[in-house]
Amino acid sequence: MNSNSALCIAISERIATSPQRRITFAEYMDMALYHPEHGYYSSKAVNIGFKGGDFFTSVSLGADFGELLAEQFVQMWEILGQPRPFSLVEMGAGQGLLALHILDHYQLHYPGFLAALEYVIVEKSPGLRQEQQQRLQNFTVRWCNLEEIPSNSITGCFFSNELVDALPVHQFILEAGELREIYVTTLDNINPEPAAGKGKESIQFGELAAEPSTSQLKQYFDLIGIDLSRNYPDGYRSEINLAAMSWLSIVADRLQRGYVVTIDYGYPASRYYNPRRSQGTLQCYYQHRYHDNPYINIGRQDITAHVDFTALERQGEKCGLTTVGFTQQGLFLMALGLGDRIASLSYQEISISQLLQRRESLHQLLDSTGLGGFGVLVQSKGLQNQEISHPLKGLTVPK
Repeated sequence: MNSNSALCIAISERIATSPQRRITFAEYMDMALYHPEHGYYSSKAVNIGFKGGDFFTSVSLGADFGELLAEQFVQMWEILGQPRPFSLVEMGAGQGLLALHILDHYQLHYPGFLAALEYVIVEKSPGLRQEQQQRLQNFTVRWCNLEEIPSNSITGCFFSNELVDALPVHQFILEAGELREIYVTTLDNINPEPAAGKGKESIQFGELAAEPSTSQLKQYFDLIGIDLSRNYPDGYRSEINLAAMSWLSIVADRLQRGYVVTIDYGYPASRYYNPRRSQGTLQCYYQHRYHDNPYINIGRQDITAHVDFTALERQGEKCGLTTVGFTQQGLFLMALGLGDRIASLSYQEISISQLLQRRESLHQLLDSTGLGGFGVLVQSKGLQNQEISHPLKGLTVPK
């Protein structure tokens, strides 16, 4: 087991000092990913990309994803009447590559927009923030926490790419028709007698099911219109992302006028909580291999769950956001000009190997079974009638 021993000790100490010597899975996932010193995203363990990485994203495939997104943000600025400043708030900026691709594109093609732009990055990880600052040193960028942004202060767009899937989730299981929450504890709490031949020198974690830690878990299903008392088998297990609800509430509060763009993998609630998807969507990623065991490689692997886009829409409506549209990433990028980029490849003076590599990258952005199947949710706040009626290019039907 390739776990961070210091992190395992910190988690076991949290368990030991918690009521009933257990913590929710959401607390466990939060520590595994975001512990200030030893968490996956807080340490140097996070590795994004193809060579030796744990996973890759749309940004890993080259600058096209960022450049096409950049085109959409320019249109948003124009729809809003070209305000100065226009704030682009990127939440969870990874290694800073997406920001670099966007800002490079503006410097080359839209210097007027760049002059009006305030680029803000919200990043929890000190290590990633340092990497971003080094990569973006030639641009004016401001870093802050989401909570530090004043209410109703942003005119522009909040956006994220593969952020919500990494927010800590609660897990639940149905037992005798009742919703029970999954808690994490140390194995010695479950089985005080160690197995023969095994000492207590290594910390191991296990699960138990008990009453929900908060009434918000049951209220969540009222919000998304899912009745767990019908057609769901005993032992049905899945996740609830309460952190996403809190996150979107803060975003909506900070936005005065403009848009929220959320790009991630996930489903509408009816697909997410299909009775046949009886073991949820939790996945762990370690060196380009994925599995469903979050209790190994602790602090060394990514832990994610798919996004419930219905929940984001409903929560947004409660917080004053209007749903502008929801589409697949492949269609979104095609509407922004990805098809033109693919068609122009034959006319570019590049080698055959470069041509094939670039074509493969662009087609991966379209692949409906992979990155192209990601969801793109666009919400708005504070728009005037004429602004609302102006269609966003990324949500139009590609020609």
